[in-house]
Amino acid sequence: MSYLDKEKEVQSMIGQGQLLEAFDKFYADNVVMEEATGEAFEGKSANRKREEEFLASLSEMHGGGVKSMTSNEEDGTTMAEVWMDATFKDGNRIKMEQVSVKKWEGDQIVHERFYYNMPGQ
Repeated sequence: MSYLDKEKEVQSMIGQGQLLEAFDKFYADNVVMEEATGEAFEGKSANRKREEEFLASLSEMHGGGVKSMTSNEEDGTTMAEVWMDATFKDGNRIKMEQVSVKKWEGDQIVHERFYYNMPGQ
């Protein structure tokens, strides 16, 4: 399976509301996830907790999807441009676009960096 096929599966699972299942399946125990600010979070359990907190903060999803995906099969890198429209429990509705760049080792994501511009920032 190509890295692009793996990225497509990750995005498909997320689109079906299976974010945590995709995380459990594809993210390595030693994964590092890096925000657009440069702040990095190490380890699968710490990052899974962050994903759980994000999901718990959502009140309603109005839409979301993938605009584009690509891969560099030679060095095991994938990129996905995605968007979401969501209302959070604090009442804020955000339309967000982001690009995530993933570094794969075999079937596992070992590093992911997000690039985004949050509305209002």
